[in-house]
Amino acid sequence: MTVVSGSLPSAAPATGYRGRLAPSPTGYLHLGHLRTFWIAAQRAKRHQGELLLRCDDLDRARCRESYITGFLDDLAWLQIEWTPPMIRQSERIPLYWAALERLHAGGYIFPCQRSRRDVLAALGAPHEGPGGDDDEPVYPVSFRPAPGAGTPALENVSGQNWRFRVPDGEPLTFHDGGQGTQTAIAGRDFGDFLVWRKDGLPSYQLASVVDDALLAITEVVRGADLVRSTFRQLLLFRALRWNAPAFFHCPLVRDEQGVRLAKRHDALSIRALRAAGTTPEKLFTSFAQEVGSQS
Repeated sequence: MTVVSGSLPSAAPATGYRGRLAPSPTGYLHLGHLRTFWIAAQRAKRHQGELLLRCDDLDRARCRESYITGFLDDLAWLQIEWTPPMIRQSERIPLYWAALERLHAGGYIFPCQRSRRDVLAALGAPHEGPGGDDDEPVYPVSFRPAPGAGTPALENVSGQNWRFRVPDGEPLTFHDGGQGTQTAIAGRDFGDFLVWRKDGLPSYQLASVVDDALLAITEVVRGADLVRSTFRQLLLFRALRWNAPAFFHCPLVRDEQGVRLAKRHDALSIRALRAAGTTPEKLFTSFAQEVGSQS
């Protein structure tokens, strides 16, 4: 799986640095996105590298073309430069399927009929798990296929999820450019995770790993809410025998109640801030003062 479709870049630039922006068109960009994108742009500039733009448009139910138009307009207003063409995940499904086939051949995955509700009920958990409300709950080991059961062919199992079997009890560590050393125990802090969904699409974890590897991303800059996802992705990089990029997780922007910003915070969307007369210079100055040497 070495071919990248179209004219997309596959080798890192001469400077050796390539970052990426990865907005999901399920709503308008908010202040939290902006700060993360600004940090990503600053880091690419510091390393004299380039910044790709990846549109994470795999959520068929919530993605809208109007949101894509919106974030392109916001990035232009903010004067955040990126290297064309824009990469759309919806156009890269064969690449993700090829990676799934490699995981299947290596014995890393198994089909799963359990719903999120089943998992939470088994855990007796009132929420999603240790990673927060948006994170996957820890998959119970008892839900795995019985030892020696074998793994059916991918083509023979349709309409089911596929999960990656984590190495239970293995300590994982990586150094994060923004948050310092991060550690987790596989099977305790996170469990078997989705790599392919029953609707015929890859999970965020698998699609991100494939894209970061094939597009030769050298550093992933994103929000601190995705630190736990990084451990899952590092296991995928290892299983697929690809080198992992460096990671830089940015502090989250929170509202007055201390809740991290989400796309429902329309008052803090870039569109709303623009309408209120805010300028990019004001925003960037406040970020520079807040982030300091981390930027």
